[in-house]
Amino acid sequence: MANQKLSTYQAKRDFSVTAEPSGAADVTPSPRARFVIQKHDATRLHYDLRLEVGGVFKSWAVTRGPSLDPHEKRLAVEVEDHPLDYGDFEGVIPKGQYGGGTVMLWDRGYWEPEGMTAEEGLKKGDLKFTLYGERLHGSWVLVRMKNDREHGKRTNWLLIKHRDEYAREGDHDALLEGAASVASGRPMEDIAAGKGRGPKPFITAKPGKGDAVWQSKDRDTAADPPARPLRTARAARVAALPGFVPPQLCKSMDRPPNGPGWAHEIKFDGYRMQLRVQDGRTELKTRKGLDWTGKFPAIAKAGAALPDGIYDGEICALNDAGSPDFPGLQAALSDGDTDDLIFFVFDALFAEGEDLRPLPLSQRKARLKVLCEALPKASSRVIRYVDHFEAAGQAVLDSACRMDLEGIISKRLDAPYRSGRTETWVKTKCRAGHEVVIGGWSGDAGQLRSLLVGVHRDGQLAYLGRVGTGFGRDTVRAVLPRLQAVETEASPFSGPNAPKKEAGVHWARPELVAEIQYGGWTQAGILRQASFKGLRDDKPAEEVRTVEPAPAEKTALAEPEPAKATPARTTPARTRPELPVVMGVTLSHPDKPIWPDDGEGRPVTKLDLARYYEAVGPWMIRHLKGRPCSIVRAPDGIDKELFFQRHAMPGTSSLLELTTVSGDRKPYLQVDRVEGLAALAQVAAAELHPWNCEPGRPQVPGRLVFDLDPAPDVAFDAVVE
Repeated sequence: MANQKLSTYQAKRDFSVTAEPSGAADVTPSPRARFVIQKHDATRLHYDLRLEVGGVFKSWAVTRGPSLDPHEKRLAVEVEDHPLDYGDFEGVIPKGQYGGGTVMLWDRGYWEPEGMTAEEGLKKGDLKFTLYGERLHGSWVLVRMKNDREHGKRTNWLLIKHRDEYAREGDHDALLEGAASVASGRPMEDIAAGKGRGPKPFITAKPGKGDAVWQSKDRDTAADPPARPLRTARAARVAALPGFVPPQLCKSMDRPPNGPGWAHEIKFDGYRMQLRVQDGRTELKTRKGLDWTGKFPAIAKAGAALPDGIYDGEICALNDAGSPDFPGLQAALSDGDTDDLIFFVFDALFAEGEDLRPLPLSQRKARLKVLCEALPKASSRVIRYVDHFEAAGQAVLDSACRMDLEGIISKRLDAPYRSGRTETWVKTKCRAGHEVVIGGWSGDAGQLRSLLVGVHRDGQLAYLGRVGTGFGRDTVRAVLPRLQAVETEASPFSGPNAPKKEAGVHWARPELVAEIQYGGWTQAGILRQASFKGLRDDKPAEEVRTVEPAPAEKTALAEPEPAKATPARTTPARTRPELPVVMGVTLSHPDKPIWPDDGEGRPVTKLDLARYYEAVGPWMIRHLKGRPCSIVRAPDGIDKELFFQRHAMPGTSSLLELTTVSGDRKPYLQVDRVEGLAALAQVAAAELHPWNCEPGRPQVPGRLVFDLDPAPDVAFDAVVE
């Protein structure tokens, strides 16, 4: 196949005249895709970008060379595929030959596509990728120009640097000036004259020659010692630890990646924190570098048992079932009682005098696991290593959602640690969540009925609607004074949906950040069914923007392979009772009370509700099947906040069917199987409202209501209002 791809390349060259590789040389295998950039002084000076894809180098002539400025869009003309051994070529192509002129190896290293395979990106005309070179690093994109997207005669692309820690705005061409070869250290003049030693090999095992110009006889190069191949990434010794390293962040996906090479971790619902240890002293810093050591004295003390280094993790509170509990974390911070919080550590940036960031994640985690296992018992109680799964991502997400977890983080096992938002770390949530800026609230004196929230967009605070649930008495007591401290006379909102002043509305300076959950968006861009989770003091308000999930790869769900070993626990090491299974559904928190009193003084639990559904399910299904349904959910019992759900949410159980209703593009829930009732019990449904229509008929809202009283001695009633 590679030979067929090289037919155009070989037809353009006379290998009895040019010293360019023909593609016949042996190539050193590599577990990672390689790239090279060759500075080429031909008819016009340009830079040839070559990415290893499918056994050849896909190649583009970048007319002005790569730029680190994201505002600079450099023309990249697609040329014929080149053989992989061309990646070691440095020398002179004779005049009269195709591409005649001097060639320098300007950069080389490894690369990986972002979000999809290289073939998919090339076909789409939008190839996002990450470079790990000696000169170029970080995220880039090649975009086929509009007239080329239908694969016409033109093959013009644009090469653009993405905004990350390696971008340099205004730095157009400084990177290109006066640069010598990364393979031989020679300037263009010496390469053109055939002076100096040849390039050190990267692709082939044989070193190149310093005078790669056609001659009738090969020049004797015995005096040049063979150079070692370019080494793969390794940890580097460091003299001192940096004070703070900006963390690597995730991009949102609507589905997790399912292919090989990904590690899937639990998404912890807490505060991202960086632990720095040096000479027995510890510091805990937020994702923005704020020093929060004083807030978590127990974790800071336990961290001193780790070797000098910088460790990445999340601080969480755990509920009675051992799951992360963000409101519990907020309460612990508010009360100053943080001794029972846990630092879940999932990455090591520096350790034992080495910079581990260049290493692939698999090696960093292996090092970290050994360090955590060596912790004394007192420290291991509050510092815990986060293990991962390498099964299909969707299977891991489904399990996380069944356990009422927030979601999962998926990470490339072969990727280094890179500060900033990348596509080698992606997150997928069970429930839609968002961070918003609080711009006001409603309520009479001493009351909090709802929050008025927005996000920064185009230099304005765009209004997203009201958050009206999630305010328990303790929450109001903690949040209301914070709101009153930033009260102001003028509305901070701008734009077409900006709310107007009305009775009971108080404006607030846009300084407080809240984390919410929501059921969806209206066509006007307003949040639906938004519920308050807590304040985020670790995130600046000015950085809160609307986040839309990126489309995931359309890959088939792979069956997970049997686990080779039991993963390390990331929840408290204690004996738990076996969870009950009703109609094939494992119930988490089966003892959670939904109704406070069954008439005899005892609460009705989630398990009671599930068993009631099991008993009356065959009768109910005859009325439910084929009808879209809405449900009233009582996650904390009917005496706490309730919310109404009509549309399917992220993480919806596969036991519930989805259906569409004319005039609404979002899917609705439908219960066509008895097992689906157990899924409703899992989310604590207090009432079920099927639409009043016959199966197969046009679906219109009706008034048929099933009132579900799950007390064992109460019969199931169907009531038509």
